Amino acid sequence: MNLPTVKQLRYFVSLAEHEHFGKAATECFVSQSAFSTAIKELEQTLGARLVDRTNRQVTITAIGREIAARARDCLGGLEQLVEIAQGQRKPLEAELRLGVIPTIAPFLLPRLLPRLRRTYPHLRLLLVEEQTERLHTKLLDGQIDLMLLALPYELRSTVVLPLFEDRFLLACRDNTKHVDPENYRLSKVAPETVLLLEDGHCLRDHALDACRLRSATKVSRFAATSLLTLVEMVDADVGITFLPEMAVATGLLKHTRIKTYPLSPRSHRTIGLAWRKGSARVAEFELFGDFLADHR
Repeated sequence: MNLPTVKQLRYFVSLAEHEHFGKAATECFVSQSAFSTAIKELEQTLGARLVDRTNRQVTITAIGREIAARARDCLGGLEQLVEIAQGQRKPLEAELRLGVIPTIAPFLLPRLLPRLRRTYPHLRLLLVEEQTERLHTKLLDGQIDLMLLALPYELRSTVVLPLFEDRFLLACRDNTKHVDPENYRLSKVAPETVLLLEDGHCLRDHALDACRLRSATKVSRFAATSLLTLVEMVDADVGITFLPEMAVATGLLKHTRIKTYPLSPRSHRTIGLAWRKGSARVAEFELFGDFLADHR
């Protein structure tokens, strides 16, 4: 009996996620032609049509979706096999694939990684930066071992370890026309004054919740694609925003006219670490989490 290869299964799982040959090939670090060939070979091996191809779109067939689900289970089993073997080594001496969201990675990692390398010189840390939903998919598919994210966020089939709190700060341009920062009250903020990241960024949801933005009328219709864009908009006095202290502490506001002001202690997000349920590397992951919390 001919069996699919691990490479073919990984490729097909990626294709089922993206439903786009080009994007899936890029994620798998292979040319689109080689990727397409591997998918065709998988279909031939299984004797089933997994993908309906047209000039404009890719549709995974019904049997293809079932195969993708089973492929994820197979890959997860292989990951656990490797984890069991690596569990015999000393902690944090093997490869560790860490996913980090964009509103944490550039602010925490630059000061954390040098300390991590000094403490665990044999650790091979591989980093993936994506939004939370994409990282969660990669975690369940076995493409990464851990994800560093902001909480609260609903995750299935994972264990979540809260690490530390990251406070939100009111951010506005010096002498802004929008608010009196020394006597800030959300109720006094004019409609469409609060600038946030666009939908899809968990920081937007966390700011809405942590800063008690229950009235949608306070939030501007214009949203930023990144924190850097958000800072530019606030610096131009288009509106005000709420920034995580982690980002402000790294000099994000240098060379701007933006000032920050403390908010209620309840206005914060929680930074946490998550891994798949049933992992054989729990002790190692907890050790890694403790290191992050102690050296942030």
